[in-house]
Amino acid sequence: MERRNLLKEKDVLRHVYHKHITPQTCDQMLQSNHRQNRRNIISTRNLNIYLINMLWMRESSLTQRFLLWILLPAVVSSSSDNFQKALELMEEAPLIDGHNDLPLQLRILYQTRLSEANLRNLTKTKTNIKKLKDGHVGAQFWSAYIMCNAQNQDAVRLTLEQIDLIKRMCESYEEFQLVTSSEGLTQSDKIACLIGIEGGHSIDSSLGALRMFYDLGVRYMGLTHTCNTPWAETSSVGVHNFYPRNISLTDFGKEFVKKNERLGMIIDLSHTSASTARAVLEISEAPVIFSHSSAFGVCPHHRNVPDDILHSLKKNKGLVMINFHSEFVACNKTATVASVADHFDYIKKIAGAELIGIGGDYDGADGFPEGLEDVSKYPVLIQELLNRSWNEEELKGVLRTNFLRVFKNIEKVRNNSASLKPSEVEIPTKEVENPCRLNLKQYGKSLRNKTPSLYTSKLYFSLILFIVLVCIW
Repeated sequence: MERRNLLKEKDVLRHVYHKHITPQTCDQMLQSNHRQNRRNIISTRNLNIYLINMLWMRESSLTQRFLLWILLPAVVSSSSDNFQKALELMEEAPLIDGHNDLPLQLRILYQTRLSEANLRNLTKTKTNIKKLKDGHVGAQFWSAYIMCNAQNQDAVRLTLEQIDLIKRMCESYEEFQLVTSSEGLTQSDKIACLIGIEGGHSIDSSLGALRMFYDLGVRYMGLTHTCNTPWAETSSVGVHNFYPRNISLTDFGKEFVKKNERLGMIIDLSHTSASTARAVLEISEAPVIFSHSSAFGVCPHHRNVPDDILHSLKKNKGLVMINFHSEFVACNKTATVASVADHFDYIKKIAGAELIGIGGDYDGADGFPEGLEDVSKYPVLIQELLNRSWNEEELKGVLRTNFLRVFKNIEKVRNNSASLKPSEVEIPTKEVENPCRLNLKQYGKSLRNKTPSLYTSKLYFSLILFIVLVCIW
């Protein structure tokens, strides 16, 4: 209850009073407030005192000061009302979040031993069950992520272990429920668990592995992480040296896109290069998503989505689930709730509110905005968007219905493709040659053409000699 009566000072100063005070005055106020309160949260009463005192020191007219005295309580009250409205809205439309890396943290901290961790009140992560409930999270995509260093080695095994971890996690707590369809997502009255794979290196360039992952419950698949795969290009340059080339999407990559759509697997373009994303959107017949990316037009980071791709995504009826990581929203190590909300406003202006979802990326990055430090803080963002005049239908879309639309459409494409036989296309051997990959075709050929060894020849000779001697005897 106390938190509902508190306001984030920077958001109030920036978005309510920016017409009345200079940036220098705002900085003075923030510095003063920081000295008074390290948590950067001040009561409405203190906000009145600080603001009025600072405004009084300026050379403003008597009329301006009088109006501020009258309007300030009303503005503060409106902001408090919007926080309560945000909570009520999220009760009605619980959030579907597109990306969370808690499974990775469980592997790092506990070596996947769930018996050693209490997810209800876990303190070493930004995610636990209590925080999910406080944040009104109704469904969470858990990332089955494995580092790029495992490519061409044991990425498939490690990914299987992460899927096993997620499924055990969701079965071990009564607050969770594993779902694999839009219907299951809609009907669940618990925190629905969904699984996404972050990076095409997890399938080792095998459509058979992709099919098996789908059967295990995976419902979105990223083409790349911070490394190229043999068939798609990452947005991260110079992080890894896997498969350097200038081809954004190979013929096998195009077959991969088609196979995902026929399976009902959502294609995730976060982490892909802009050229790969464009190539996918040119051929895709189903909606695609960026599960945890933001707007390049606000923060020109390679992980964010350029304007031309936003326009293509609108035609595709896909989704950008906005990432909260400070460096992606502010191109800086520090950010605010307002920094994140700017991306919502920008994408809404460029392509429409129906293109927007939320993919916080908690426990997958270091550094989140002040006011959005963990998964319990989602209502603060919705309050900020209400302050910016977003209406309830737009916010329900952001929270839930936009993703459900994408999910239902991909299932429709899957159902329409049900009569098609599974693809038997294999990636050309020359594109994936590495010391850890067994070429069964070559192996079989060598067996057929194998000449007898010296040991085998001696054995045959001894056997024939034995038979001859027995016959003579």
